[in-house]
Amino acid sequence: MKELITTTGLEIPRKKVTKILGIAKGNTIRARHVGRDILAGLKTIVGGEIKTYTKMTTQAREEAFNRMINEAIDMGADAIIGVRFSTSMIMQGASEMLAYGTAVKLK
Repeated sequence: MKELITTTGLEIPRKKVTKILGIAKGNTIRARHVGRDILAGLKTIVGGEIKTYTKMTTQAREEAFNRMINEAIDMGADAIIGVRFSTSMIMQGASEMLAYGTAVKLK
């Protein structure tokens, strides 16, 4: 299986976009853990990185990214251009991580 090219750019060097297949997207919704919130609250008093939230955000971003790639593969894409990430609060304590870009065929 060949590697799917992903880029935040709108062009790929030495390649030509021959067809736009549509928007490929992937998302995940994550909820915070109450026990971790207590420790995170204490961390805000003294400052510094809240590592459990960093880990949770990194995992959510990777999951959304992989789901976007799988959708693009299902569309028959050679690449995804204009890749972006977005987050939004769904409800208190739960957020969505969304990865999206334009799935394209290349020549």
